[in-house]
Amino acid sequence: MIERHATIASSSGLHARPAKLFVQSVQEKAIPVTIAVGDGPELDARSILSLMGLAASKGTVVTLRSDAPGAEGALDELVELLETDLDAV
Repeated sequence: MIERHATIASSSGLHARPAKLFVQSVQEKAIPVTIAVGDGPELDARSILSLMGLAASKGTVVTLRSDAPGAEGALDELVELLETDLDAV
């Protein structure tokens, strides 16, 4: 299982536009990815409803996991996306 940690950089957190852009990117990777905050449940990162349920604000550390082939590069790209202020893009 490949695991990466990311700190949410968007000023609105992982809500609305940043959540939409993140979900689109996960779906483009075509591999299963989970996202969690702390010891919370691992949720499907392809679901905008799951992301909204995280209530991840700016500065929240999330954990991304996947055991699919090619997960290392995909998770690295997703971390980079989360650590970008998507409200400013």
